[in-house]
Amino acid sequence: MKTLLIDKEIKYEGWQLAPHWIYKNFKIQGDVIVAFTGECEVNLTEMVDIEDVINNEPIYSKNMLSFITEQFNVDLVEGVFRQRLLVCIIKEALEKRGIKVIRSGDDLYIEDKKLTVSIATKSLTSILIHTGININSEGAPIKACGLENDLGISDIKEFAVEIMEKYAEEINDIILASTKVRGV
Repeated sequence: MKTLLIDKEIKYEGWQLAPHWIYKNFKIQGDVIVAFTGECEVNLTEMVDIEDVINNEPIYSKNMLSFITEQFNVDLVEGVFRQRLLVCIIKEALEKRGIKVIRSGDDLYIEDKKLTVSIATKSLTSILIHTGININSEGAPIKACGLENDLGISDIKEFAVEIMEKYAEEINDIILASTKVRGV
């Protein structure tokens, strides 16, 4: 699995969660995870999560660290497992920094404040995952917290690279582990 930290800010609006978006825009083909920062505003028309649409819950963050991954030859259930793995890796990275984090499904909370958003979906050719971590929680439509303004984490790029490298390492190791056993 390949990784890329995108240096320019990108406003995440939901439409980027599309097959080959990474390949078309950053010339990286195959299984990949990218990270970038920028405003996040996902209106109901771009929502993949039907529950959020039904509950009329658009997503907004003044500044978010976003991860998008596209992975091929994976079904949706395995994609959701991989999404949860990514969220667990983020949780571990925060706990390593001394922050107490609660995970509920694919969401992370600090006390009763939501830190992340995450969704996994399937295209015709791949699974796609978006996971976003608030950097700045000001203006969020719900009780939220952010890496920088609430948790004091300012090394956002280093944090992003750490998460992507750990995720790629885990996925690669899982695939390798599946090749070393004999069937019974």
